[in-house]
Amino acid sequence: MRIAVLAAVLTLLLGPVPGGAAADGTPAVKLSAAQAGTGDSLTVTGGGWRPRALLMILVCGQAVPSTGVRGGTNSCANADGRAVTTDAEGRFRRELPVAEPPVPCPCVVHVATVTGEKAEANAAFQVAGQAVEPLPAEPAGGRLSVLTDTALSGSSGLLTWFGAPPERTLVFTVGNAGTASVRDPVFQVGTSYGVFAPEWTEQRWRGTIRPGSRARVELPVELAPGARGDYTVSLKYGGKVLAEQPWGVGRPWGVTLFWVLAGVVVPAALFRVGMAVVDRVRPRRTARRRFPRLSGLAPRLPDVALRLPGLRPREQARHAASPATTLPWFTPDNDPGTAGRLCAPHGADPPSPTTPTRKGPP
Repeated sequence: MRIAVLAAVLTLLLGPVPGGAAADGTPAVKLSAAQAGTGDSLTVTGGGWRPRALLMILVCGQAVPSTGVRGGTNSCANADGRAVTTDAEGRFRRELPVAEPPVPCPCVVHVATVTGEKAEANAAFQVAGQAVEPLPAEPAGGRLSVLTDTALSGSSGLLTWFGAPPERTLVFTVGNAGTASVRDPVFQVGTSYGVFAPEWTEQRWRGTIRPGSRARVELPVELAPGARGDYTVSLKYGGKVLAEQPWGVGRPWGVTLFWVLAGVVVPAALFRVGMAVVDRVRPRRTARRRFPRLSGLAPRLPDVALRLPGLRPREQARHAASPATTLPWFTPDNDPGTAGRLCAPHGADPPSPTTPTRKGPP
C-alpha cells in the first residue's frame, strides 16, 4: 500500500516521461499539434530511442499509427524531412516543416532510425487541406510477411579490397498468411547510402509458398564499384517494405595503395625515359683518353756499341748497328771476362782484358 502511494506521488511530481516515451523504453513520438497546414512548422519530440542514434522525421500518407506506412518512404514527403540525433538518454526535439505527402491521408509523422538496429514510431497527424481517403484494400490471395530477422551473409574478397563491387546475400524467412499459394514471388531489393532514398531492383525467387507455410529466401545484393560507408538494404514486396538491414562497407585500401605506388613509380619511369632520350639526342664528343701513351712513358735505352775482343771489324760493326733496345742474352756468371765490359758507362771504352802474369821462366 505504501509503495503504491509513493509511486502515485512520484508520478504527480515528475509528470509523464519526457517526449512521450513509454515506461518500458519503447520508442515513442509526441507532436506539438495534431493538425497544421502546409508551410507551418511542427515540434516533434520523442524518447525511448537508442542513445546517439540518427533518426529521420517525415510526414507520410496512407498510414495509421498501428500498422505504419503502407507504401514505405515512397508515400512520404522526403524532400521536407528532417534528421536528428538523440542525446545520451535517447531523447530528441526537432522542428519539422509541414508538407503535403504524395498520397492522400490518413497521415502520420513517421520517425525511424537511419543506421544500426531498426526502430520506428508513428504519431497521427492531419495535414490541413489534404484529401482523406480510405486505405486501399490489400490484394486477395497470398500475403507474404517476414518471420525472422534479415541477415547479410558472405564476405568480401581480395578484389573488393581493390575497388571491386561488394557482394552479399540477403537471407530471410517469409511466411504466407493468405488463403492462396504464392508462386515465384517478385521481391524488390533496394540499397541506400546514408539518408538517401534507396534504389530498387526487382528479383524473382523461384518456388511456391503455400498458405500457412514458410520458405527461406536468398537474394543477391551488389553495390557499385568502390563503394564504402554505411548502407541500408531494404526488402519490399507488394508495395510494402518488409525489412531493412544495415551494411557497413569498409574503405578499399588497395585503390589507395595503387595510387601511392603509381605516384612513385610513374615519375621514376618518366625520368629514366627522359634521360635515355637526352643521352641519344645530345651530340657526341670525342672521347678523351684517360691515360697518355705508354710508349711516351717507357724509357729508351741509350745506344750502346759493344766492342768485344776477338771479333773482326765487320762483326763489331754489325753489333753496333743492332737496335739499342735489344740486349744480347748473356750470363755474367759463366763469362766473367765480359761482365765489366757490358756494364761500362755509355761512351766509354770497356777496359781491355788483363793478361795474367805468368810466373816462372817463359
